[in-house]
Amino acid sequence: MCGICGCNNEEHTHTHTHEHGHGHGHEHEHGHEHTHEHGHEHGHGHTHEQAHAQERHARRIAVETDILDKNRQKARQNRALFAKARVTALNILSAPGSGKTTLLVRLLALLKGRCPLAVVEGDQHTQLDAQRIREAGVLALQINTGKGCHLDAQQLACALKTLPLPQEGFLFVENVGNLVCPAAFDLGESARLLVLSLTEGEDKPLKYADAFATADAVVLSKADLAPHLDISVQALKENLHKTCPRAPVFLVSSKTGEGMDALLDWLWGLRLARPAPEGQSA
Repeated sequence: MCGICGCNNEEHTHTHTHEHGHGHGHEHEHGHEHTHEHGHEHGHGHTHEQAHAQERHARRIAVETDILDKNRQKARQNRALFAKARVTALNILSAPGSGKTTLLVRLLALLKGRCPLAVVEGDQHTQLDAQRIREAGVLALQINTGKGCHLDAQQLACALKTLPLPQEGFLFVENVGNLVCPAAFDLGESARLLVLSLTEGEDKPLKYADAFATADAVVLSKADLAPHLDISVQALKENLHKTCPRAPVFLVSSKTGEGMDALLDWLWGLRLARPAPEGQSA
């Protein structure tokens, strides 16, 4: 089990194995009955439980640090690869059902023919989203995480061994639908785009502040539903300003096309501003 989020990513299974092995051995060692007869079981158990809890906490911190440090190292390698190929990589985060795949299909239609494009799809199961992207005429690779609740830099690096890099273009990475765990894992992206549906309510930026604080831009999707919802878009934007004050906010409808031009201009600006590889001019 992952020390960061509790998911069952293959890279993190050693954490669960370690905790189980330690707990079993310890219970066996202290399984004698004389403590009850002498009447000090409660005091001894409390002291022992405290020490064991501290040990587990220290071990968990060590595992979390190790996982995130390894991820950061791989993310740096991915970032260097993107810089060399002059690829603008977007890490797209959202809760399930925000409409990010529909938004992505609409974006790809607008970008197609202007520059190379590729997509990495992250889901626990199925190839459905990757198939939708391929049907739109864009290269796509699906990563199925099983019980894992986020993509990490190593998974993306492995995907890029199969999916050709879109030289001078955009790589879109649609992360697993989750507003908690993906926020902690840098993929080596150029920017992080967070998609929030108006149907999710005004308080989401406050409840999931860590995810919003990492966003370089926020898309408020399903804008066409605003007249039918009991929601204040202004209050939502005010909450966004509290958690990600520097991130531009785009009110967008993938259905009607509202706000798509402004979002496209922001994306194109990222592409033009991408850093050149070391030793080369922009």
